[in-house]
Amino acid sequence: MKTGKLPNKILSTLLNSLSNDDKRVVVGPSVGEDASAIDIGSKYLLVKTDPITFATDNLGWYLVNINSNDIFTMGGQPKWLLTTLLFNPSITELEIKEIFEDIKKSCKAMNISLVGGHTEITSQVNSPIAIGCLIGEVEKNKLITTSGAKVNDDILITKHIGLEGTSILANDIKSKKTKINPTIINNAIKFIYNPGISVMKESQIAIRNKNVSSMHDPTEGGLITGLEELAIASNNGLYINAEKIPIKNETQLICDELNLNPLGLISSGSLIITCDSQYSNTLIKKITSAGINVNKIGKITPKDKGLKLKIKDKVKNFPTFERDEIARYFESK
Repeated sequence: MKTGKLPNKILSTLLNSLSNDDKRVVVGPSVGEDASAIDIGSKYLLVKTDPITFATDNLGWYLVNINSNDIFTMGGQPKWLLTTLLFNPSITELEIKEIFEDIKKSCKAMNISLVGGHTEITSQVNSPIAIGCLIGEVEKNKLITTSGAKVNDDILITKHIGLEGTSILANDIKSKKTKINPTIINNAIKFIYNPGISVMKESQIAIRNKNVSSMHDPTEGGLITGLEELAIASNNGLYINAEKIPIKNETQLICDELNLNPLGLISSGSLIITCDSQYSNTLIKKITSAGINVNKIGKITPKDKGLKLKIKDKVKNFPTFERDEIARYFESK
């Protein structure tokens, strides 16, 4: 099979074959749900695991923020992190210490306790791989699920799509000959910090709005795959206006140079929010007042309407990305 995230069609088949008799599992494994929720009495425990496989620079920052985002999207707070770190024998002790310090620093910034894990040297990996298992908690009346999106809800997207992918690509091409101005590449590298790949601020604003029906983190596979997961989880259709999708100039230039589509580029840092259309403008004002860019890009529609993308004056079916554009890029190198 091709490298990258397992396609939703295959993943759905696998997950649908599972059975769970534990009634404490409130949200189990399902396409589009960012974490699992387990009833522990007064609260729900949120559990998430995610690997970092593309990035080698800022590995600890990616690990903590990417896993935290999936706790934030469910209305919760990340609390406890376990990590599995896999290194090739060529790595040095100094490099391992730097990655470990990066994880510690990132956990401290998020008020997360690093409570355990495993570290291993293995020839089975070519570059460092970091896997996080993050545990958080949420009050029962504040749990948000991707499946909560309702027909006629407005669909919002925060920041700009492709921030994470743009930064990774810029890091890769910074020492290569391209047509892109070096200043643009340097700006793009910093995207993981500014605007940033954390959705903590906007998610906390959103959960204070009772009319928010769902939140979802568009990571591997980009915005289009994230929206597809939203549709699958909520059993709905989507209508998206491509002209409303926010894309940084740096992202567009780098994708054009490398023949990639920003709509399928890993997009940590953006947050998909669905909200009752009567209250979405109020939410937009609140997020904007916090200094965070946010755009209304479409609506939730009945399932039989399908997944539609309006490009200029034409309405088409969603494009299909069998894998993230960044995986396609690295495989072709």
